[in-house]
Amino acid sequence: MARPHHHVYVVQLDDRVWNSARFRRANPGWRLGMPFVYVGMTGLDPDLRFDKHKAGIQANRFVQLYGLRLLPQLYERYNPMAYKEAQIMEVELGIHLRACGYGVWQG
Repeated sequence: MARPHHHVYVVQLDDRVWNSARFRRANPGWRLGMPFVYVGMTGLDPDLRFDKHKAGIQANRFVQLYGLRLLPQLYERYNPMAYKEAQIMEVELGIHLRACGYGVWQG
């Protein structure tokens, strides 16, 4: 059986992402002062995946334009995991952060 090597990760997004109507529509419960983030999953190391986003390689547009840094304190404890677990955790983590008032975009 293969060793678990998938990761969930969270990228802090610049406040300018709020200028996107699409992002605002996805976050009606955002609380003033809370961060904007992107939640994703990958089979790569999160640092490498972030670099690829910024370079425009299989990039999410919001991360490419507004990605500032990874927020490992929000995801490190979950990694690594199997692919299926990472798929589920990506959704669960996004739901949790949104419930806490974060502005969230999911991969």
